[in-house]
Amino acid sequence: MERPIITFLTDFGLDGAAATCRGVILSICRDAQIVDIGHTVRKYAIADGAWILRASLPYMPIGVHVAVIDPGVGTERRPIAIKVARGDVLVGPDNGLLPPPAEVLGGAVEVRILANRDYWLPATTATFHGRDIFAPVGAHLASGTASFELLGPSLPLGDLVQLPVPSASVDEGALETAVTYVDSFGNVRLAGGRDELAAAIGVLDGEPRVEVTLRDGDGQAQRETTHFRGTFGRAPVGSLLLYVDSSGGLALADNQGNAAARLGLAVGDRVRITLA
Repeated sequence: MERPIITFLTDFGLDGAAATCRGVILSICRDAQIVDIGHTVRKYAIADGAWILRASLPYMPIGVHVAVIDPGVGTERRPIAIKVARGDVLVGPDNGLLPPPAEVLGGAVEVRILANRDYWLPATTATFHGRDIFAPVGAHLASGTASFELLGPSLPLGDLVQLPVPSASVDEGALETAVTYVDSFGNVRLAGGRDELAAAIGVLDGEPRVEVTLRDGDGQAQRETTHFRGTFGRAPVGSLLLYVDSSGGLALADNQGNAAARLGLAVGDRVRITLA
C-alpha cells in the first residue's frame, strides 16, 4: 500500500511546536509522509496561509492537508474538516484559511465540525489545538482509523467563514488591483492576471512601459514607472518589473531586490496600473 500523505502548514515558526505536531501525527500514523509546506507564515496572517495553500496544494498528491493559523484558538471558532471534489480532506480552523485552497482542489463537497473527541488527544488545552485536535484528526484520517462521517456533525457549506478576496477590475485604460501576498523575496503578488492586464492596457507583447500607482492603507500614493516583462532577468539588477508569476497572477518585483520593503507595500494596499 502507498504511504499516506499529510501536508502541514502553520505560523508556528521553528521553536518546536511544529515538530511536536509531527510527533503526534507519527504516533498515530507511523507510515505517514509529512510534507511541510511551511511554518514561517507571518504570525496570525490567515490570508497569507490561504494564499500559500492555494498555490501549493494543487501540486501535492491527494491526501490530508493540516493547516493551523489560528489566532482564535480556544474561542467559539469551530475546528473543521473539509472534503473536496479531488478527494482530499483539509483540516484546520474555520476562520477563512481553508476555503480558498478547497476551491482550487475542485471545491468543497462536505464539511464536518471536529466534535468527536475519540480522534483528539486524550487531554486537550485551550491554546494548542494544532497538537491536540488538528494533528491527531489528520493522522486518524490518513491512517484510516477515522472516517470523515464520524468526525462530527455536518456544517452547511454556506456557513463556512470566508475571507474577503481582493479583486482586479478594468477602469478606463487602467487596472485597479491590490496586494494579495508578499513572499520571502519581497515580491508583491497582485489580484488579477495577464488577461485582466491586457484588457486594461492592450497588447502585452514587446515589454510595454507601465506606470504603477501604489496606495497604502492611509491612501498615500507613490508612482513607479517600469515594464511588463517575461521574467526577472529581463530587468536590470535592482530595478522594478511587472510580470506574471508561477501561479498565473500579476506580481511586482525588484530584480535581485526586495520590492515590498523598498516600496513599503503590505497585503491589502491598492495598486493602479496604466500605460506610461
